[in-house]
Amino acid sequence: MAQHRSMQRGALLDAARSLLSEGGTEALTFPALAERTGLARSSVYEYFRSRAAVVEELCAVDFPVWAAEIEAAMEQAQSPEAKVEAYVRSQLGLVGNRRHRAVVAISASELDAGAREKIRAAHGGLAAMIVEALAALGHEQPRLAAVLLQGTVDAAVRRIELGAAEDAGTVAEVAVALALRGVQG
Repeated sequence: MAQHRSMQRGALLDAARSLLSEGGTEALTFPALAERTGLARSSVYEYFRSRAAVVEELCAVDFPVWAAEIEAAMEQAQSPEAKVEAYVRSQLGLVGNRRHRAVVAISASELDAGAREKIRAAHGGLAAMIVEALAALGHEQPRLAAVLLQGTVDAAVRRIELGAAEDAGTVAEVAVALALRGVQG
């Protein structure tokens, strides 16, 4: 029974990822979850008391996975410049991945405190790593630079997601060049 419940919970989270990646947080509704999973709407409520609870669990499950991939790429990098490049490229490499797209949709929405806290915790390790790399590059304001660097990454993610005129590789190259030249400052 417990295994069946965990399978259904997994199916609900997977359906939530799809809904989020296709239509953002507005698309994440209990009727839509019920329809995607073939469960009765009342059953969806047995697993999650609210949309916020679904989002919070997705944050708890997906953010650490995503952050770990970026962290692993940064740990492979030998120099501070290479760490900055890995930070940018690994995030852009996740674009189009359903888990990542769901995470982006969640980040862009109004979140409850629990979900925000989980996101902050997952981002915390990444932020610490990039602040360290920026400080090693001699940046006078590494924390501020880290926030602005993430803004560049977020803009590049949106550009790729929108299917802009440039291909994803070009967007990544420009974002990396901008980051590397910018962090020298």
